[in-house]
Amino acid sequence: MTTNSQFVDVTLRDGHQSLAATRMTTAQAMRVLPMINDAGFAALELWGGATLDSCIRFLDEDPWERLVTFKETLGGSEKIRCLLRGQNLFGYQPAADDLVISFVKEAVVNGVGLMRIFDALNDFRNLQIPILATKAAGGRVEGTLSYTTSPVHTTDYFIDFAKKLEAEGSDQIAIKDMAGLLYPTDALDLFKGLKQNISAPITFHSHSTTGVATLSAVMAMHHKLDYIDTAITPFSEGTSHPAIEVLIVFAEEMGIDHGLDKALILKIQAELFNIFAELKKFIPAYGKFYRPVRYEDIDRKQVNQIIELVVKDDKAAIEQAIPLMRRLLADLNYPDYDDKIFEAQVPGGMLSNLYNQMKEMGQLELMDQVLAEIPQVRADAGYVPLVTPTSQIVGSQAAFNVMNGRYTLVSEPFKMIFRGEFGRTPAPVNPDVAALVLDPDDEIKRYRPASYLLPVLEDQYDLPFVKTHKDLLLYLLFGQAAETFLQKKYGLS
Repeated sequence: MTTNSQFVDVTLRDGHQSLAATRMTTAQAMRVLPMINDAGFAALELWGGATLDSCIRFLDEDPWERLVTFKETLGGSEKIRCLLRGQNLFGYQPAADDLVISFVKEAVVNGVGLMRIFDALNDFRNLQIPILATKAAGGRVEGTLSYTTSPVHTTDYFIDFAKKLEAEGSDQIAIKDMAGLLYPTDALDLFKGLKQNISAPITFHSHSTTGVATLSAVMAMHHKLDYIDTAITPFSEGTSHPAIEVLIVFAEEMGIDHGLDKALILKIQAELFNIFAELKKFIPAYGKFYRPVRYEDIDRKQVNQIIELVVKDDKAAIEQAIPLMRRLLADLNYPDYDDKIFEAQVPGGMLSNLYNQMKEMGQLELMDQVLAEIPQVRADAGYVPLVTPTSQIVGSQAAFNVMNGRYTLVSEPFKMIFRGEFGRTPAPVNPDVAALVLDPDDEIKRYRPASYLLPVLEDQYDLPFVKTHKDLLLYLLFGQAAETFLQKKYGLS
């Protein structure tokens, strides 16, 4: 375990997923990856999440080839972190055990060193097989708390879940605050509680959507959490993650050796601005916010005022620090924060995609109404954390409710939540809504969802577009999207 916090870069995975709808190509990433590798980060998140789906659906790229390219560039897999959606793998509903085991093995063999594994419901049953598969293949596991707020999601709830993850073989524990909902005064309790109860290294991951993640990251540094997820400007802040340029200055003023090459990070930043411009049609904040940030632009007097409040370990002092940090970030032309998200609880990637979807449907004027509807839909669904796939399911159902009337049109995935097909919800679902959306003969799943699924790799597949085992894995996980991609890749369409 480290004495000081170390920094992890997520620019080339969650940074562009949160701000640019996961549209950064491998070629664009390769323009900066060698430099990011040399900059001194403890790890780099480069694969997983929505990147596989985006590669085959929008970018006409093979995600396996992307992973191998990254591994070759870094000279090995040790620093490569991947985000895995538990039993859902990189898709949107539970996969058969044999598919999970084979997919995870191929990921580790082809370049993943550290697998961050989460479940959207914090249902440990959905993490068991992915954890065992990762360890068996020689990878390391970062067991993950999907952070959210509700009457059932208390500090003790998350501490108990972290203990379970550590006891079941996780090498590290991550706090995954996907919507920036961890309010700094609550972070004080959570950070202290985890440090007192967990011996494994702890990573703090948050999004800046609500304007508090950067302050919470400074608090995490003060409380000596082992790793902090960051991104490089302009793929930082907003719906993305705390800006490393800002955290470097805080680290220096706190006497923390960050171990980063400051000049190289500014060189990376300059090239990322070029890529940012190339992706501008996918970036709602483009042209409104962001400018090059130099370390001397950051007011160290303000920085020290914030640090003085943080080190008091007092909730009243933390409250005073929140507007100071928000002003510091605004002065650097980072995006405005959105306090409404504390109610809507929309993660960065979901917000970016929801904006694009509403825009494509010509319904952008209803966006605020949809955001207002999301908390009620989430409560009806048993206070599920909003992270893939539940964020998309709840967001889509909220849009249906606004456009068509509440629960007059119900998606099949929303019904699946009520039937227990994604796992055990944190709280019971609303019985009145269940009566509306379910058929009388619907079976409620009692056991681990994947235990109801038959194996898929024991069948024979004679498909002209499947040339390799990795092709087969893509097809079995992504279905028609993978078939379309593979047909095109092999010149069969």
